[in-house]
Amino acid sequence: MAAASVSIERELAAVLGPEAVLPGNTRSYLADATESRNLRGRADAVVLPPDAHSVARVLRWCYEHDVAIIPRGGGTGFAGGAVPLEGGVVVSLERLRGVRQLDPGLWRACVEAGVSTADLRRRARENGLLFPPDPGAAEQSQVGGNIATNAGGPHAFKYGVTGAWVTGLEVALAPGEKVTFGGPLRKDVAGYDLRSLLVGSEGTLGIVTAAWLKLIPAPETSLPVVAFYTSTQAGCAALEAVLANGLVPAALEYLDGGALAASREAFPASVPHEAQFMLIADADGTNDEAARLRGELLEVLGERAASAHAPRGQREIGQLWRWREGTSLAVTAQRGGKVSEDIVVPVDRLCEAIESTLEIGHRHRLPACSWGHAGDGNLHSTFMIDPSDRQELLRAEEAAQELFSLAAQLEGSVSGEHGIGWVKRGTLERQWDPAALSTHEAVKRAFDPKGLLNPGKKLARVPAPGGATDPALGGH
Repeated sequence: MAAASVSIERELAAVLGPEAVLPGNTRSYLADATESRNLRGRADAVVLPPDAHSVARVLRWCYEHDVAIIPRGGGTGFAGGAVPLEGGVVVSLERLRGVRQLDPGLWRACVEAGVSTADLRRRARENGLLFPPDPGAAEQSQVGGNIATNAGGPHAFKYGVTGAWVTGLEVALAPGEKVTFGGPLRKDVAGYDLRSLLVGSEGTLGIVTAAWLKLIPAPETSLPVVAFYTSTQAGCAALEAVLANGLVPAALEYLDGGALAASREAFPASVPHEAQFMLIADADGTNDEAARLRGELLEVLGERAASAHAPRGQREIGQLWRWREGTSLAVTAQRGGKVSEDIVVPVDRLCEAIESTLEIGHRHRLPACSWGHAGDGNLHSTFMIDPSDRQELLRAEEAAQELFSLAAQLEGSVSGEHGIGWVKRGTLERQWDPAALSTHEAVKRAFDPKGLLNPGKKLARVPAPGGATDPALGGH
C-alpha cells in the first residue's frame, strides 16, 4: 500500500477512531452496480462515520488536506457515481441508520441517509402510510443515495421522483460545515431553493446526512391491468389514449418485444404468441376508486390490445410485480451481459425512441431492447453483449453515445432517473446550450471551489485533453 494511503488512514483514524476507518483497498467499496463496464476504482481510505457530525469532520479534514471525497450510499447506482476513480476517501453513509422522528399523524418522517428504501417503506406501512418513491434494489439502496440521484421508479408516474417528497435536508458542505435546508414544513419559499439544488447533485455539492420526508396515507388497494399488443405503435397509441382519457394510474410501465421475449416464459399467466409490446398499469386508491379505475383502464387499453386482463388476488398481483422487477435479470441472461442506459423523451416521442434503440443496436451489430416507465417517457434502452468480448463492449459503449444524442434530438434528456455520474459525464452538452452549461459549472464552483467532492462526476462537459482544467470541474 502506498505511503500516502497509510498516512491518510492513520490520520482519519485519529479523527474518527480506528473502528470507523477501513483500508483503501477494501474491494466492496470500490465499485457500484454499473453494468458491464468493469468500472472499479481505487481509494486511499474508506471511512464509515457514525453520525452527521463525523461526516462533516471528515469533509473538513479532506478539504484541509486537498484529498478527494467520494460519498457512497448503497452502491446500487448505474452511472459510476460512487466509484473512487483516482484515489481519495470513500465516505460510506451505511452507519447513519437512525429514524430521528416519525410522526404518523402528521404524515412525515426525519431519517438519516443510511436508512434503506425498504426499511423506510416498511416503517411507513406499519403506520398506515406510504413513502411512494420505489427505485430498484430497495433492500440495498439508501435514502441518501436516492436523494443524491433523485431516484425514480415505476410509481413516479403518479407520485413523482424522490425529490418531490423531500421537505428538508441536513447536509455536510465544504469546507466542513453541517447545514440544514428546510425541515418538517410543507411550504417554504423564503430563500433560494437550495434543498432542490442538493437533490440530484450526486455528491458533487455536498453530502446528505439526513432528510425530512413527506408521507401519505397508504392506498387501500392497488389493482394492476396488463395489456399485450402486436406492435410498438399500437402499444404507444394505447398509452397516449390513457392520458387523453384523463386516467391517472399509479404506474404505467412497458416492455418492448425484445424485453418481453427474454422474460415471457416466466410470466405468471399466458402471453399471446403474437405479442410484441406490453403495458402494465396500476390502479390504486380506495377499493371503490381502484376498481373503477381498473375498469376504465381495461376498456381503454383493451381497445387496441391482442389481449388484456386484470390479475386478481394478492398472490397473482405480487407475482406480476416480482416478474416485472426481474426484467433486467432476464435480459442480462440472454447473453450474459448488457449495457443499459436510461434516457427520457416526451411521451409522444416514446415510440420513435423505442424503434430507434433497435436501429442503433442493429448498426452496432448488437441485439437490443428496451423497457421502462412508459408514462414518464423513460426508457431503459439496452444492448445485450457477451461480457468476455471486448469488442462487443466497445460497440455497446458507442451505441450508448448514440442513445444520448437521440435523447437530445427528441427533446428529451440523457437521464431520467440514474443520474450522470461518471458514465454519462459530458453528455449534458448535447441537450443544453453553452450558457446553461456555464451556469451548471458556476454552481459547482460555488459549493466546491477545490473540486474535491466526487471529482469527475456529473460534469456538464469534459475538458479537452491537455487543456486547462478548473479544479472544481474535475481536475483531480
